[in-house]
Amino acid sequence: MIQEELVKAALQARNYAYAPYSKFSVGCALLTKSGKIFTGCNVENISLGLTICAERAAVAAAIAEGEKDFVAIAVVTDSDAPALPCGACRQVLAEFNPA
Repeated sequence: MIQEELVKAALQARNYAYAPYSKFSVGCALLTKSGKIFTGCNVENISLGLTICAERAAVAAAIAEGEKDFVAIAVVTDSDAPALPCGACRQVLAEFNPA
């Protein structure tokens, strides 16, 4: 099932997260209309505003490969509590999927 594949890919991406300040690792997997999966992880910076969220990293990876039609996303963290994309990530996702 594609949902399981997305979660597995997001979990793998989370392993590469760079989160020395928050200790909160995030992984994301993004499915495109063409069936490709792109992943991203959060990359923190001591200057908080320069931190890259996993969702935006995945979107950037897809765009860099010419993909911009997204149909599904999986976001995983190292917390038991559900996590939702931040406002900036929601805005970026909405830019490419306004529906």
